[in-house]
Amino acid sequence: MIAALTFFRTYWQSFAAAAAAGVFLAIVGAFGTGERPLLMRLIYWVPLILAGTAAGFAIALRMMRRPKIGENQVLLWTIVTAAVSVPGTVLVWAYTRLIFGTWSSLPILFLDVAIVTGAAAALMMLINRPGPATRAAPPKPSGAPAPVRFLDRLPAKLKGATLYAVEAEDHYLRLRTSKGSDLILMRMADALVELDGIEGAQVHRSWWVAKDAVAEVKRADRRVTLILKDGAEAPVSRPNISALRDSGWI
Repeated sequence: MIAALTFFRTYWQSFAAAAAAGVFLAIVGAFGTGERPLLMRLIYWVPLILAGTAAGFAIALRMMRRPKIGENQVLLWTIVTAAVSVPGTVLVWAYTRLIFGTWSSLPILFLDVAIVTGAAAALMMLINRPGPATRAAPPKPSGAPAPVRFLDRLPAKLKGATLYAVEAEDHYLRLRTSKGSDLILMRMADALVELDGIEGAQVHRSWWVAKDAVAEVKRADRRVTLILKDGAEAPVSRPNISALRDSGWI
């Protein structure tokens, strides 16, 4: 039960998107369901999409343990779509008969299931794609490092400090530096643009970390955490693990 709650908490954005997709399919009456009452369509589509999403994640997480598959997005998408569509067709056939009292031929139903599954898998992979990386800027002809716009945003008490990490806290960003930490009002997406010039990466939706700030890498139960020089612990989301491994972080 605890593992399931942790799983849903980690991928809540994906399941929220899946539920919204189910509501959309119900409202538009997708695949010939438009003649049914809206409530019945919601009872039909939302559970099916959520079940397919959970199955897709279970298969994807298993495949991602194999680097040759997990790091090939096209191959991973193909395997997840096929692996969910085959048993999913039987589930949809039975559930359609239960809810609507009708059923379609399996070949036609398989095509419909494969279309929905493929679209859902692509959406989930997009939502959970690795965070962007920032690169160290080449030095100027004079030999001095190129300026980093984001460092101008450091509060007065942190001026001149080495930036370790940027952590999102509600509508604010906590700046972790060699002189301590402080908050500024800014979006993470805007900060990532201005952080270019420092070698680092968005290792989690709430964390950007400078590569030189990593003091230790901690692994436990397939989770990876970066221990920073100030003692802070930055979690690494699953989609980012292989990217950080390729970049020599872990």
